[in-house]
Amino acid sequence: MKELVIISGKGGTGKTSLMAAFAALAKDRVLCDTDVDAADLHLLANPRVLQRTVFTSGHTARIDPDLCLECGLCRDLCRWNCIGDTFQIDPIGCEGCGVCVHFCPQNAIEFPENTCGEWMVSDTRFGPMLHARLGIAEENSGKLVTLVRREARKLAEDKKLELIITDGPPGVGCPVIAAIGGADAVVIVTEPTVAGLHDMKRVADLADHFKVPVMICINKYDLNPDMTREIENFAQKRHSPCLGHIPFDPMFTEAMIQAQTVIEYGNGSPVNTNIKAIWKRIEDRLGLL
Repeated sequence: MKELVIISGKGGTGKTSLMAAFAALAKDRVLCDTDVDAADLHLLANPRVLQRTVFTSGHTARIDPDLCLECGLCRDLCRWNCIGDTFQIDPIGCEGCGVCVHFCPQNAIEFPENTCGEWMVSDTRFGPMLHARLGIAEENSGKLVTLVRREARKLAEDKKLELIITDGPPGVGCPVIAAIGGADAVVIVTEPTVAGLHDMKRVADLADHFKVPVMICINKYDLNPDMTREIENFAQKRHSPCLGHIPFDPMFTEAMIQAQTVIEYGNGSPVNTNIKAIWKRIEDRLGLL
């Protein structure tokens, strides 16, 4: 089994659109959306949810007023200063460290686990899909990413599918680290801008740190040919294959409006020819039949 993660150093490079296009071209695959903070692959995949599971992580302390003697020990120990004069805990300020719970002489402080979101197993026209939704302003997105990837691998093993295609989060933070660790390869989708080049370098260094092979795809390459050449030179110097170039084309937006991938919407167009060639190179490098 192989796991390919599509990532980008920044948002807006066309990462999810290309990931959906690859999903339309791949065979025997499981789709996995780990961009749990702002998931949008479902807009193109139109999944039919088969199973929903609540995601819980972290704790928030809560004082039971019927048991509390207002001795003040919890207030003295709380380094976050989130326990007020009325001995009520600010749920936003509470970091869930559990010190107040441990030392309360009356056992008057509850410590329930937080419900942070949900993860789902779905069926799509491309095959099974694992995806999730993190609650508004909730933390622990890295844990949810890890859970979604683990469930995607279980599903692929159960169905004897040889490929997991993962839509990773943008940036270089905790969710990205959780998304690429242990993957067989990553494809960095970048654009020919100063920010695109800068952030591509950062996420490429991150992948190197975790010893994950890097491939690079330049989207909207014709908007800035000079910057495209800089990206190509960077890829050549670090011995990362540049898979190909995709021109700017309003067809991407037109396809999204129709909730379709560009492969389905504009079959035979120059853009699709380029994407198919890029996917063929990815298959060759991953050793897929």
